[in-house]
Amino acid sequence: MPLKFVLRPNEKVIINGAVIGAGDRPGSFFLYNTANFLRGREVLKEEQIDCIEKKLYFVIQLIYIFPEDALLNVQRFNSIMEETRAARPDSKKTLDDIESLVEARNYYRALKLCRKMFKGSGELLDDPASDGASSSDSEP
Repeated sequence: MPLKFVLRPNEKVIINGAVIGAGDRPGSFFLYNTANFLRGREVLKEEQIDCIEKKLYFVIQLIYIFPEDALLNVQRFNSIMEETRAARPDSKKTLDDIESLVEARNYYRALKLCRKMFKGSGELLDDPASDGASSSDSEP
């Protein structure tokens, strides 16, 4: 079953590293095969990093969006994961789950779980449950 995206006016999505944007009106499209994707509102920009959890999210995002640089970014992930474990010993289970998801190359779900660790949870990104995709919990 394809994944349906509904983009709001001027909204962007990254699919396999390509940025695709909607025009003045909402539009929908379907992904019929496996693809790495992030909606614009799920993308963290480097200048938005203001806590260790966002630093972890950002490096997972890099692994996911730029698979050609995965080796280097996985090394960064391991370093940042150690730093996050030291800063957030209260989140051991969540961090273990994120690490397992990254090891399994399930980056979209790792990002989703990491996003829940942000203070205020919706601080950076809109709630993905309200993103207009017919299958927002589906992973690429």
